[in-house]
Amino acid sequence: MKISVTKCDLALVETDLLALPFSSIELEKEAGMTLAVLGFDLRVLKDFKAEAGEVVLLYGGSGKYSASRIALLGLGEGKSLDDWRKAAVSFAARTVEMKLENVAVDCSGIENFAVSTGQNVAILAAAFVEGCFGGSYKFDRLKSGKLDKKKSSSKSKGISELLLRVNAGAFKESEKGVAEGKIVGSCQKMARDLVNLPGNYLQAADIAKAAEESGKKYGYDVTVFQKKEIEALGMGGLLAVNKGSDHPPAFIILDYKPKGKVKSVVALVGKGVTFDSGGISLKPSENMGEMKSDMSGAASVMGAVEAAVRLELPLHIIGLIPATDNMPSATAQQPGDVITTHSGITVEVGNTDAEGRLILADALSYGKEKYKPDVIIDIATLTGACIVALGYAVAGFFSNNDKLAEEIFQAGQQSGEKVWRMPLWDLYDEQIKSDVADFNNTGGRGAGTVTAAKFLEKFIDGHNNWAHIDIAGPSFSPKGAGKVNGGTGFGVSLLLEVLKKMS
Repeated sequence: MKISVTKCDLALVETDLLALPFSSIELEKEAGMTLAVLGFDLRVLKDFKAEAGEVVLLYGGSGKYSASRIALLGLGEGKSLDDWRKAAVSFAARTVEMKLENVAVDCSGIENFAVSTGQNVAILAAAFVEGCFGGSYKFDRLKSGKLDKKKSSSKSKGISELLLRVNAGAFKESEKGVAEGKIVGSCQKMARDLVNLPGNYLQAADIAKAAEESGKKYGYDVTVFQKKEIEALGMGGLLAVNKGSDHPPAFIILDYKPKGKVKSVVALVGKGVTFDSGGISLKPSENMGEMKSDMSGAASVMGAVEAAVRLELPLHIIGLIPATDNMPSATAQQPGDVITTHSGITVEVGNTDAEGRLILADALSYGKEKYKPDVIIDIATLTGACIVALGYAVAGFFSNNDKLAEEIFQAGQQSGEKVWRMPLWDLYDEQIKSDVADFNNTGGRGAGTVTAAKFLEKFIDGHNNWAHIDIAGPSFSPKGAGKVNGGTGFGVSLLLEVLKKMS
């Protein structure tokens, strides 16, 4: 998508669709005058309420504008960054639906909107671009005619050119925001593409390859440990989950060291289960295909690291991704097995479908020991219980540090990827005790999200600046839940916002 900013006369903007954004307040004060200048009958305003994301198309007019079509775009009350982002998503989705490739938006009021939302112009421009990436997203690479791109002449229809028209005073900040929005939007797209690939197209080796390609392109180090090296490291959790698979595991390390002074060392750990059948503790067959999304945490870490590199954040960032699928077979781990993790802690496997915490346990202890990071954040599609608690729109999170917890919460508010803090009280430790090992990997039916977090806490070796984010709900949109099903890229923007605050 080519995205540019202009300050030329709006009447001279040649485009398939020109969007005119209005808040509900502007609708009353300015919309009538604007439409009169364009030569439209003011009765069209009866069909437009300026609700956030509302799009009303207009045809005809006086012909004074070069745009082929005009769209009224609702911004709600004009006081919310979420409404601004929602408008961008809706606008982009509508243009894709109409198969329009060249579109423009009148952002003449972006400075006023920045004041009313408490943001700045660059943030608003970035958010609008990110929203357009999200709203125009389609995953169709596996459809007929697209498998061999060299032989196929067909192209996915989407926005090819987006133009933001601003006043001269907002031009530089808008360009700055557009540049950042393109980076974040493309990294979210990369994460969504990975999540949407089914298990027969994405295994641990494929995640490793994607990471290596990103590292080579953007200049950061990627190390991939194969099975023999994983065995040498004593990563019993990752090896146990992989026992039932025909595909070898991988432990992937993304290492970005910026030029100049480093403000902090941050470890990001992402769960990379490429397909989760549940193992011997087999999941119900209904909607099991959605378990291709069980590597969403890994995709989020990859996207966030790449974005941080491209934005040149002054942080030493380590991405740690334990990757495997979880399959049932004659060689698979069994309920009741006792395994020894990288940390030396032993675990009784109460349920083989609680596999994510086993591979994260190895990655957390390795990351803490090897890199001695100032901050550790893990992100994973860990528990269905989190969906029961918070639904599909919000992630649950835990932290043993109040300052870090507040930073993550505020990052969720700013990025639009909302999170809610849950308790880490020691009283929950009782549920994960084992009679035959140090811990059990399940804590029973009650408080499943909390006991999973308490389990992970045992593998950070007393680190006092750690957080765990459970994205089981918002990482994947089930079929029928909206116009776009599948991976959402949730976590990329959230993690990046946290990293920016640390910078």
